[in-house]
Amino acid sequence: MEQVKKELTLLLLYLNAWEEKIGPYSSLNSWKGYDFDDLNELTDEEFISGKKRNKSITFTKEGIEEAKRLLEKYVGNA
Repeated sequence: MEQVKKELTLLLLYLNAWEEKIGPYSSLNSWKGYDFDDLNELTDEEFISGKKRNKSITFTKEGIEEAKRLLEKYVGNA
């Protein structure tokens, strides 16, 4: 059950994300309004990054790929 909760947390972060552009660079960010234990695990797995004091996270390339996989898993071709 904990794995499902963590997966759904990553999926919700992804669904609520926005793209931020700074010069030639861009990042996909989302607000941290979720369980900190789940956010810490997602950080440890290198799906997201961000400083503890920040109110938002940044997706890694692997995190975006995993979120897209989870979207297919839980939502399918909706």
